[in-house]
Amino acid sequence: MKNNIHSAVLFAALLTILLPSCKKAPQEAALHPEWSYGTVMYEVNVRQFTPEGTFAGVQGQLPRLRELGVDILWFMPIYEIGTVERKGTLGSYYAISDYTKVNPEFGTMEDFEQLLGEAHKLGFKVILDWVANQTAPDHVWMSGKDPSFYERNEKGEAIYEYDWTDTRSLNYENEAVWAAQDECMRFWLEKGVDGFRCDAAAEVPAKFWKGILPKMKEDYPQVYLLAEAESTQLIDPKETFDASYAWKLHHLLNDIAQGKKTASDLKQYLVDDDKEYGNANFRLMFTSNHDENSWAGSEFERMGDAAQACAVLCFTLPKGQPLIYTGQEIGIKRRIEFFEKDPITSWAEVEPFTKFYTDLVALRHAHPCLDAGERGASLKYIDGAPEGVMAFTRGEGKDKVTVLVNLTAAPQSVTVPLERKVSSLFSGTPFPKGGAQIELPSWGYEILHSPKK
Repeated sequence: MKNNIHSAVLFAALLTILLPSCKKAPQEAALHPEWSYGTVMYEVNVRQFTPEGTFAGVQGQLPRLRELGVDILWFMPIYEIGTVERKGTLGSYYAISDYTKVNPEFGTMEDFEQLLGEAHKLGFKVILDWVANQTAPDHVWMSGKDPSFYERNEKGEAIYEYDWTDTRSLNYENEAVWAAQDECMRFWLEKGVDGFRCDAAAEVPAKFWKGILPKMKEDYPQVYLLAEAESTQLIDPKETFDASYAWKLHHLLNDIAQGKKTASDLKQYLVDDDKEYGNANFRLMFTSNHDENSWAGSEFERMGDAAQACAVLCFTLPKGQPLIYTGQEIGIKRRIEFFEKDPITSWAEVEPFTKFYTDLVALRHAHPCLDAGERGASLKYIDGAPEGVMAFTRGEGKDKVTVLVNLTAAPQSVTVPLERKVSSLFSGTPFPKGGAQIELPSWGYEILHSPKK
C-alpha cells in the first residue's frame, strides 16, 4: 500500500513537471471583441428592406440572413427623424430629432426590442448607425439645451455643412455635447445592442471620441465600434475604433474596373496601407453601401463585369472585414432611393449572386487565416503570375487559402503550386497535390482551399 501511494505521488509530481510543456501557447490577448475577428457585416436599409419597411419586416427576413451566414447586422439609423426642412417625402435617416426614440415609420420601440432579441437568439450581433456630427433642425436639443450645443453664425443661427440643409451641426467645443452623446449611446447599449457604426466620424473632433470611448469600452468590454472614416487618429482599438473604412481601396477598385488603374496599383496600395495603418485596425472593405449605391450607382454601374472580382478581394485581402449591402446578395442592379420609398419586393435567391456571397461568407468562417486585424495571416504573392493578376496565398496547411483574381479584360493563365489536395470554393472542382494550371477569363477569379468535412 505504501509503495502504491509512493508511486502515485511520484506520478503526480512528474505530471506537474510535464504538463506545462504540453499546453498550447496561449492566444495573444484580443485587441477587439473576441467575437468580431472572423465576422462578415451586413448593412440593413430598414426602409427599403421589405415592402412594409418595418422592424417586423426585417425580423421576418432573419432566417434568410442566417442562411446567408452573415454575422453583424448594421442597421442604418432607426431613430426619430426631423420634419423641418425634410428632404423628399420621407426624409433622411441622418437628420435625427431624438436619439432615444425610434422612427415611427419603422414601428415602435417594442418592435425594435423584439427584433433585437430575435436577432440575438439566432446568433447575430447588432450595431446601430450613430450620427454624432449633426441633428435635425428640430431636434429636442435645439430648444431644450444651451444654445452653444450647436455651431452658429454671426447672426446666431445654427449652421449646417455641405448641402445637408435638413441638419444642423453640433458644437464639440462644448463638452456638454460629449456627455449628452455618451448618455444616448449608452441608452442603446443598455438595451443590448452590440456596438455602433459611427457616421462621418472624422467630421467630429478626435478628442471627442477619445474622451468618451475608452470608458465606454471599459464598461462594455465586448462593444464593437466602426468609424466611417479613414483617419489614423481613430484607429487605436484600445482607445477609439475597432474598424475604419477602406475608402482608398474602394475607389481604387472602381478605378481598376474602369481601366484607370492596375493590379500594380493595388499592390502598392497594400504596402502603403500597412505603413499608415498597421495591422491592428480592421479595415471595412466593400463594393457597395448605402452612399455608394444611392449616389454613385450600384457596383455593376461602377465596376461592370469586374464587380464580383472586386468582391472576392474584399473578402480575402489582409486586415479586411467584408461588408454586404442590402440587395447585393441577389444582384440588385439599380440605385435605391434615399428619401423615398423604394423597397425590394422579392428576396428570392438569384444565381450566381446568392451562392457567390454565401460561399464567400462560409470561406471566412472556415479559415481563421482570413480573420480581420492582427490575427489574420499575411499575404504571400505567387511567383510567376501575370502582371494583371492578383495571385496570393494566406495561411498554412489546411488553413491556407489561394486567391486568384484577374484584374484585366483579357483571359489569363496562372500556374499554382499546391502543397496538398484542394478544391475550388465556387465549383467544388478538386485539384491534386503538386500544382495546377488555372485559366481565368476576363475579370475571372478562383479561390482554392481545403474545405471542412
